[in-house]
Amino acid sequence: MNDTSKILITGGNGKTGSRIAKRLMELGYSVRTAGRGKASSASIQDHMQFEWNDAASYDRVLSNVDKIYLVAPLLVMDPSAVMAPFLEKAVKAGVRRVVLLSSASVPEDGPVFGKVHQAIRQLVPEWAVLRPAYFFQNFTEGQHATTINRDGVIITATGTGRVGFIDADDIAEVGVRALIDPKPHNTDHIITGPQSLSYAEAGEIIGAAAGRTITHRHIETKELATGLINLGIAEDYAYFLAGLDESIKNNGTEDLVTDTVERVTGRPPRSLAEFAASHAAFWKPN
Repeated sequence: MNDTSKILITGGNGKTGSRIAKRLMELGYSVRTAGRGKASSASIQDHMQFEWNDAASYDRVLSNVDKIYLVAPLLVMDPSAVMAPFLEKAVKAGVRRVVLLSSASVPEDGPVFGKVHQAIRQLVPEWAVLRPAYFFQNFTEGQHATTINRDGVIITATGTGRVGFIDADDIAEVGVRALIDPKPHNTDHIITGPQSLSYAEAGEIIGAAAGRTITHRHIETKELATGLINLGIAEDYAYFLAGLDESIKNNGTEDLVTDTVERVTGRPPRSLAEFAASHAAFWKPN
């Protein structure tokens, strides 16, 4: 149990932030969520509207906070421009521990999250950076969910490249431990599931659970980027995302299996087969 200080969850309505907030409250911790829109759950009593570009809101959300779960603004190539000043203000306000959500594909010297990773390590006394592989939930939300249900197809530029797909619940549990363990982790955690799989293999697993054929269609990087731009994503970020797929295909950047979940939480990560079995109704043909 923590003292009277709060744990601030930015991106409180997101895949990991909402799960971390829920778990912390179950454990008896005092939580404040911050983000656009309403709180993700009626059980969250302390939720504040928060915009990264509104520096005047920083003092309010940081009041009586000693730990932060930090999620970057979406689809921004250099979030450090707003996140570094926020971190500086947070440390001055008494924040002692920060846990950042990054990506297995993005090292400390990499783009987008890299500069924030560096700033946290340099500015914050106690810290951790979560670097998860791609989420299982990408198959039940967003574009993959749409193409699976509509066409029985997963479309990527990854070729036969493999990914250590991971459940958002397992990422969140590592995040909770990084926030509340008495000893600070002071490291980055590459977080994967128990298997590294190609998208074709992932489609076979999902299809077996759903009772239908789900295949993988490889497209070229430029075609993927163009499709993302047509969905409204800025050109620089679209090419960054498409480039991650290309690195999976050519460099094996996500072909990883780590023991992080079991080592940090004491239990093994969920497999994609288990996730697919529990979500099979989502993909079943009408």
